[in-house]
Amino acid sequence: MSHSQCTIRDAVEMTGKGLHEGVEVTMRLLPTGANQGVSFVRVDLEGKPKIPANPDTINTRLRRTSVIYDEAEVQTIEHLLSSLAGLGIDNLVIEIDGPEIPGCDGSAKPFVELLQEAGRVYQDAPRKQIHLKEPIFVQDGDLSLYAIPSEQGLDISYTFQWWSDHGDLDYSLPAYASQHYSLKLDEESYATEIAPARTFVAEVEATKLQAMGLGRGANYSNTLVVGNEGVIENEFRFPNEFARHKILDLIGDLFILGGQLNCHIVAIKSGHNLNRRMVESIQNQLEQKRPATKKLSAAEEKDREVAMDIRAIADVLPHRFPFLLVDRVVEVQEGKRAVGIKNVSINEPFFQGHFPGIPVMPGVLQLEAMAQMAGLMLASHLADKNKVIMLLQADKVKWRRAVVPGDQLVIETVALRIKEKSGEVKTTGTVDGNLVTEAIIRFMIVDKDSI
Repeated sequence: MSHSQCTIRDAVEMTGKGLHEGVEVTMRLLPTGANQGVSFVRVDLEGKPKIPANPDTINTRLRRTSVIYDEAEVQTIEHLLSSLAGLGIDNLVIEIDGPEIPGCDGSAKPFVELLQEAGRVYQDAPRKQIHLKEPIFVQDGDLSLYAIPSEQGLDISYTFQWWSDHGDLDYSLPAYASQHYSLKLDEESYATEIAPARTFVAEVEATKLQAMGLGRGANYSNTLVVGNEGVIENEFRFPNEFARHKILDLIGDLFILGGQLNCHIVAIKSGHNLNRRMVESIQNQLEQKRPATKKLSAAEEKDREVAMDIRAIADVLPHRFPFLLVDRVVEVQEGKRAVGIKNVSINEPFFQGHFPGIPVMPGVLQLEAMAQMAGLMLASHLADKNKVIMLLQADKVKWRRAVVPGDQLVIETVALRIKEKSGEVKTTGTVDGNLVTEAIIRFMIVDKDSI
């Protein structure tokens, strides 16, 4: 995509009914100047209020994304914004005489065609580039989103499942297999692989939505209604159309950030609410509003004596790359307590085989790192007697949050019971001060020569 900002050349319009409100509206797309961004104008309301599309106005409702300013609102904007992102259009005024964007055929394809009809004009201003400083992870039950820094462009990997035990509406269609799709966003891939993918709903969910007063403009032509026997009165455009449409929605929701997002997004069953949380998290990072981190700063590390560096650790533990999982020990009270650090890098070899599209540190390796810290807590005892510890049992193991590339895993080990030939410790792992894993570990102390 171009590094210059872009608007449309000619004004264009379309008329249609919204998917949820079912109200027929006319929408006009108008060119505007550089650095103006995208805004909606409710021409049917007194004063023709203008609603800028940005992280401060975004709102997610059941099954749709809206923008709200004061009492003015425009609903179901995600398909239109997605088409703007796909074609690289930065600045636009959208006039509309009703509460909701036309639903068209349930995809972004009609909007792409309308924008192509309007033509494009590149403007004498650089496009805003959004680069992440560190990975971002948001989660809600079994739904999750990861954003991993990248040098150029937006890559998205999405995994979709029909069955869910979370959300405002619970539904299950286990007869349908999981779907996955990945792409690097550019104009061609968007127009051919994403834009035609249509919105969808489970038949059982459609009944509930209609009872709530939604879906009044939906029908079998503009929505894939899916029952146990297949799609009702329609056909798929893609075998994995569900996953592709979820990417379409995600691109539209992320467009609200107002620039070229450069990162790799990994999504598992995410929807509009979680997408909005990712937008908020990215915006907070850009504005440096994130909570104070518990990660050790360079100044703190310099001020604190490092109890054991990697060479000292290797003198105590028999482990070597890639199974030496503690980078340094920052505090040791011999036989009582120890604190160590594991810096999780995208270059870790286990990421190549453990969900390579969804980089998450395996829980068993977190447990192994905690067991190694138990050995380092007994460093002098083990080194003096040529001993090592062997893991016997792990109880009350809990993994509370994913550990992803860029995280600094802080491992604390506290002795519960230490004897000559065995021991028991309580271990915890935190990232940015938040508990991510914990366990009670029992081990025996054996001679190195006996292994």
